[in-house]
Amino acid sequence: MRKAAALLSVLLLTLTGCAGAGALGTGDRTLVVAIVANPQMKDAIELSGEFEKANPGVSLKFVSLPENQARAKITASTATEGGEFDVVMISNYEAPQWAANGWLEDLGPHIAANPSYDADDFIPSIKESLSHNGSMYAVPFYGESSFLAYRKDLFEQAGITMPAKPTWTQIAEYAAKLDDKAKGIAGICLRGKPGWGESLAPFTTVANTFGAQWFDKDWNAKLTSPEFKAAAEFYVNLVRNHGEVGASSAGFSECGTRYTQGQAAMWYDATVMAGTNEDPSASKVVGKSGYAPAPVEKTQASGWLYTWALAIPKVAKDKEAAFKFMAWMTDKAYVQRVAKEFGDWNRVPPGVRKSTYDIPQYREAAKAYAQPTLDGIADADQRKAMANPVPYPGIQFVGIPEFQDLGTRVSQQLSAAIAGQITVDEALKQSQEYAQTVGKSYQEVQ
Repeated sequence: MRKAAALLSVLLLTLTGCAGAGALGTGDRTLVVAIVANPQMKDAIELSGEFEKANPGVSLKFVSLPENQARAKITASTATEGGEFDVVMISNYEAPQWAANGWLEDLGPHIAANPSYDADDFIPSIKESLSHNGSMYAVPFYGESSFLAYRKDLFEQAGITMPAKPTWTQIAEYAAKLDDKAKGIAGICLRGKPGWGESLAPFTTVANTFGAQWFDKDWNAKLTSPEFKAAAEFYVNLVRNHGEVGASSAGFSECGTRYTQGQAAMWYDATVMAGTNEDPSASKVVGKSGYAPAPVEKTQASGWLYTWALAIPKVAKDKEAAFKFMAWMTDKAYVQRVAKEFGDWNRVPPGVRKSTYDIPQYREAAKAYAQPTLDGIADADQRKAMANPVPYPGIQFVGIPEFQDLGTRVSQQLSAAIAGQITVDEALKQSQEYAQTVGKSYQEVQ
């Protein structure tokens, strides 16, 4: 019943439609790859001709979409066994759930048949997050936690020293001092764009460290608790008073553009941002950033754990060719290809393979953020990031199927509060009603 309910939830969420992206033709060995339109993925598409050249007879067709659209399209296709895609980009939110549902190919046999792929080289926490019953069901392309990027030059000019372990209270104070509307520089950039994987990711880490939780151990919704309210008011007020213009529609990409163009003094987000910040071809602030741990309040840590990864839907027609492509895009040699082609080690997908951090050229190029990235991933532990026990897996998300819908609905309320359309109390009251419905469904099966 739980699996059926989850599937129904997925289908209701994606009523916007999932038009066919092109099926594998009879005998033409065209692999259709659904991918998120982030910078590192765009690099992979640009390099994909090398894979086709090395594998005559196999051609690649990419369906590249913004994050929210990609999630909906991939989820609908995989859940309904639509067969549109041979390879899908998913995360550690979907992988264990979809594996349990039988929607994904078990990659264990494919990995065992290719020992040079060396799955033991993956960072353990990243590998484990993509596994089910001891076997991997997706292979990571890049891994991340979250941290705070800050302009060292602006901090120095303002006479501010970033602490080794900042608190959110301190960050709000710094944002107020550094906010310079006359020069078009926001004190901080924070996501406000609706989406369970957009604004809800950074916001939930703030809620965690404020001592809040989505549900208590008995699945009672807690979105109107004093702790959750304090976190929501803090986040909304900070981004409204000292955040970027148009914050209610700003996500990872929008904040990335603002920060790299010198329009924000701080940016709290995924550690993968650092590669773009330090890319001379895209950034005006190369070498000007420091990277601090995710700010805390009541907990030891507050960074998240996330990975974009590649998986094979159970109904894919050419699983052997699909894994061959996935291995090409996630093996040890891929980082060398990126660095050689683009002449910049900062464009290498981070946070996945231990061997990447043993490459002298990468260590030198990423010296500002390599260790903070690894530290963030190591500290991304639910026991460190949350003040109270919770009945669900996940740090920046609630690891249940209903969260795609619930999280998106709550994020819409949060975004409306950031835009000034409703109050925080109104947003949380409505959000609590959504969460109670989900919580009751779990209470009924306990």
